[in-house]
Amino acid sequence: MSINKRPNWFVNKVIANDDYTLLITFITGETKVFDCKPLLADSFFEPLKNIDFFKKAHISGRSVVWSDEIDIAPEYVYEASKPI
Repeated sequence: MSINKRPNWFVNKVIANDDYTLLITFITGETKVFDCKPLLADSFFEPLKNIDFFKKAHISGRSVVWSDEIDIAPEYVYEASKPI
C-alpha cells in the first residue's frame, strides 16, 4: 500500500440504531450495517447494553468508539459488516 492511499476500512460516518446495529459509511463511500448484538455477550462490551450509551457511538481516528475504553477496530467492522 502506498503512503498516500488510505485503507478502505476508514470510517467516515456512523449512526447507532435502536436495534444495536451501526450504519457505517466508509471513506470509499460504501455504506454497511454492522450488528453489535454478538459483542454484547463479551464483558468488555457490557456498557453497550445500555441503549443510551450505545447510541453515543462516534468516530475517533477513523474508528467507531463510545469512550476512551470502548472501541471497535475499523478493519474488523469493515469485514464483518453487510453491504446495503
